[in-house]
Amino acid sequence: MNSANYLVRRATVDDLPALTALWRAMRFPVPELELEKRLTEFQVAMDADGHLLGGVRLEMVERQGHIKYEAFIDFALADQLRPLFWERIQNLAANHGLFRLWTQEDAPFWKRSGLKVADAETLQKLPAAWNAMPGEWLVLQLRDEAAMQAIAMEKEFAALMQLEKDQTQKALDQARMLKFAATLLAIMLAVFVAVMVLYAFRRDPALLQEFSGGWRK
Repeated sequence: MNSANYLVRRATVDDLPALTALWRAMRFPVPELELEKRLTEFQVAMDADGHLLGGVRLEMVERQGHIKYEAFIDFALADQLRPLFWERIQNLAANHGLFRLWTQEDAPFWKRSGLKVADAETLQKLPAAWNAMPGEWLVLQLRDEAAMQAIAMEKEFAALMQLEKDQTQKALDQARMLKFAATLLAIMLAVFVAVMVLYAFRRDPALLQEFSGGWRK
């Protein structure tokens, strides 16, 4: 069957009965309760009629992903479904900004997809929640934490600089407004005084004569 006839998506409550049956068939050494509690972490493959064909879990901790509990109704479909699961996992990893993908799945597909045996130095970066799991770990580096932290610091510095620039501009704008208001007030006061003087001279012309006489003296 062509892989175009398959759909891979996040598991929903409606998938739980079929996924539970698959879980039991695979005899995973963990309680079914974990499946129910972590249902949204499971990605499932469906055929054109909506029947579940397989599933895999992507657990995310500390911006790292763990691919586990790979299962298929018929492992003859694995070669067709794994690339679809892998594409889905990579999209999820990119959307969540994961640094690494880890797995203990032993199918050759995962090594062909770029995951490599983790060395001692890389294992130091394995989240503590997974440290107790025995067995060989495969890992794929997706992002460089140091580079990401540098970018984050650069963005934070740029944001602070922009904030300071905005505050400085705001202070300058306020100063301009105060200067404009003071100038406008002075003009209004001068006009008021001029109007009052003119009014006084027109009301009592004698004041104008006295003023001009005093000015000539």
